[in-house]
Amino acid sequence: MINIKEDEHLHVLNHSCAHLLAQAVKHLYPHAKFWVGPVITDGFYYDIDLGDDVLHEEDLAKIEKEMKKIVKDGKRIVRHEISKAEALEMFKDDPYKLDLIGHMDEDDTVISCYSQGDFTDLCRGPHVESVKELKHFKLLKVSGAYWKGDANNKMLQRVYGICFDTDEEVQNYLNFLEEAKKRDHKKLGRELDLFMMSEYGPGFPFFLPNGMILRNVLENYWYEEHTKEGYQFIKTPIMLSKELWELSGHWANYKENMYTTMIDDREFAIKPMNCPGGMLVYKNGLHSYKDLPLRVGELGQVHRHEASGALNGLFRVRTFTQDDAHIFMREDQIESEVVRLINFIDRVYSVFGLSYEIELSTRPEKKYIGSIEIWDKAEAALEAACHAAGKACKINPGDGAFYGPKLDFHLTDSLGRVWQCGTIQLDMNLPERFDLTYVDADGSKKRPIMLHRVIFGSIERFIGILIEHYAGAFPMWLAPQQVVIVPVHHERHLDYAKELEAMLLAKGVRVKVDGRNEKLGYRVREAQTHKIPMQIVVGDGEVENNTATVRRYGKKDSVTLGKEELLESILNEIETKARV
Repeated sequence: MINIKEDEHLHVLNHSCAHLLAQAVKHLYPHAKFWVGPVITDGFYYDIDLGDDVLHEEDLAKIEKEMKKIVKDGKRIVRHEISKAEALEMFKDDPYKLDLIGHMDEDDTVISCYSQGDFTDLCRGPHVESVKELKHFKLLKVSGAYWKGDANNKMLQRVYGICFDTDEEVQNYLNFLEEAKKRDHKKLGRELDLFMMSEYGPGFPFFLPNGMILRNVLENYWYEEHTKEGYQFIKTPIMLSKELWELSGHWANYKENMYTTMIDDREFAIKPMNCPGGMLVYKNGLHSYKDLPLRVGELGQVHRHEASGALNGLFRVRTFTQDDAHIFMREDQIESEVVRLINFIDRVYSVFGLSYEIELSTRPEKKYIGSIEIWDKAEAALEAACHAAGKACKINPGDGAFYGPKLDFHLTDSLGRVWQCGTIQLDMNLPERFDLTYVDADGSKKRPIMLHRVIFGSIERFIGILIEHYAGAFPMWLAPQQVVIVPVHHERHLDYAKELEAMLLAKGVRVKVDGRNEKLGYRVREAQTHKIPMQIVVGDGEVENNTATVRRYGKKDSVTLGKEELLESILNEIETKARV
């Protein structure tokens, strides 16, 4: 999937089309006022104040018609440079533009705007030469959006769109959206009984039995792989005192996102992050240079207050479980430990068929702690580790956390969509704040280097990604129900079906017999609807020959196997985590 925001040509095309949208809206609704119309990863949008008029999906066709009329007229798009005073006069009737102008730096003595026919808008540009280049577009949806994203402000109307060079590209994108819609994890989560939401807990997901199987399989895999990598595991409290969060810096910088309460006249907060608890565990004992690196993992549940309008299925929730680990090490171990970690993350993602790219975020320009020398050394170590692991990394200048540089892993799913999941963050802040030390070879106390890292990121969000990546058709090892056995006739074949079920259950296979008194075709179709990886149909021939006729989800052909061959095939597929 193309990232419109990062593709230079498509970025200009879509930003120009945002202005085309605004011009058409102004023609149809002369009283309209406009906030901002940025380019986003998958197109553009414009936030509009239409007063008492409310746009509906059916109104988009009317706006598109007006946009096409403007394109046909073919006006050139012209850049103007004006003074701040001229800009204030030009947009004196639009409070949103006045706000934008008012927040510009005093150094911005020259302000740029773009005109196309009867429409002029503030903009840094660049734009295409003429509206004639904007023939191939589609308005996608309309939704509400608070001005400046603040729920205390007025609700504006946000119109989304996309623009390409050809109608074929537009149609391909619409086909992609249709496929993405079918894979929507909220829709599939309901259909496959994986999770639910309730008005009694907005943003707090409920995992249903099928979802819990999926979750437990993922978590068990996480523990198994981390055990191989030499991790120890901890569990820290979900609620800790205000003093701890003051020490960690969260109270000063993150309090508005934390849930707090009073206990015995002391203020406590539910943890939004696992790190401070991990620091206390490290301080619980003495550590020698010989103990390092110390790898400590925690599947820790955290709570963060998210705006209600931002909540989105499992992708944006108010409580989630981070697959956190904190690695404490000596400075000379940074590169080797990060190489090991990159190889570990690579192994995990490959199991799910997820490719990825790595981005190195470097020292922020202004807000950072530690010396530039330490930052340069840390950034060089992370970059060297990527190369040593045989991986390229894209530099993202100035986007590191204030406490250290980081490597972010951007995953690509089966539809080409990109998700930021894994991260390796080098922290120069918390070891100092918590006075973490180890005893070096000469007996002196030294400050350990610390890495924060996640692989899944959030268990909940990763499950949402997997639902959409697999379109709900999970590989055998992950599927809540791995096998369904369908006897052709209830009376003649049920006993043999139960015999097969018992054989598979004894080996830990998640299998059920569908012995309902329904037509065979109905039961087979239902197994397909529930996306069960394997269907086993048994009739007279199977009973007589001690065999099973196997059909895979999404396949029309079937194969007949002996019982032992069937069992070996299923267990091998589960053991190897094969993607069939």
